[in-house]
Amino acid sequence: MNVLITGAAGFIGSHLGEALASLGHRVTGLDCFSDYYCPALKRANAAALAARGVPILELDLAEDDLSAAVGDAQVVYHLAAQPGISARVPLQAYVRQNITATHRLLEALEGGGGGAYLVNVSTSSVYGARATNAEDAVPEPISPYGVTKLAAEQLALASCRSGRLWVCSVRLFSVYGERERPEKLFPKLIRSILDDTEFPLYEGSLEHRRAFTYVGDAVAGLAAVPENLEACRGQIVNLGSDREESTARGIEIVQELLGRRARLRPEPGRAGDQERTCAEIAKARALLGYEPKTALEEGLVAEVRWFVEHHC
Repeated sequence: MNVLITGAAGFIGSHLGEALASLGHRVTGLDCFSDYYCPALKRANAAALAARGVPILELDLAEDDLSAAVGDAQVVYHLAAQPGISARVPLQAYVRQNITATHRLLEALEGGGGGAYLVNVSTSSVYGARATNAEDAVPEPISPYGVTKLAAEQLALASCRSGRLWVCSVRLFSVYGERERPEKLFPKLIRSILDDTEFPLYEGSLEHRRAFTYVGDAVAGLAAVPENLEACRGQIVNLGSDREESTARGIEIVQELLGRRARLRPEPGRAGDQERTCAEIAKARALLGYEPKTALEEGLVAEVRWFVEHHC
């Protein structure tokens, strides 16, 4: 199939591009290389994808002409977004990157005849402080990120309900692994230990419980969608781990792998931080044959190894 991936130079997008290309799909990426985190990291991901025959188009979904980019796409994975819950990110950035960008992508796909199938990649943050329910639970997001990702998801599903596009939406849970965004828990922790700098520990976060999902497992679930397009049409599907671990346990594993303790610096709690996530994945099992296989310890071995090799 001809596949387009938005946000292809990012963490999950670059892994997905590699996986789909290895399965024989003709993959094109799209990314605007925003400066939310170091663009050089995304440029390196893009170069690695190009070496595997996956070209990257440099376009901004919120303002550029997208007609040529979506022209012959049969399946479009929409991962491009403004992530995170940082207080330094203004609300308008979430609105632009999550809602406006999604709306313009939908317009381009509908303007192209509506022949493409959109896989909207959403987040467990739409559920709110506790993300432990099945897909039919009432969303109660507590952050601008969660609110705008829910709005983007509903825009996409509205196109499906009205018959303009075929759409499914996949909600990811706490994905980690090689190439993870630098501001997230594990990359920040690993870097602080290697550089012997303080690690900011947000109040209450040690007790938070997470469905830490290794990127290889998340990508395997996403890559199964093209084989199950009819079954997934109009569906919302949770994709994550159904095994919970505490943030404290994650920190402990990283310290054990590096053989050094982190220098913890207490910080006030963050608004919008989830207390608990655990993916209810019965639907993913039924529709996609999805089964997460990677234990947190195993996934962190891979992430720490990658980070040590690429640390500068």
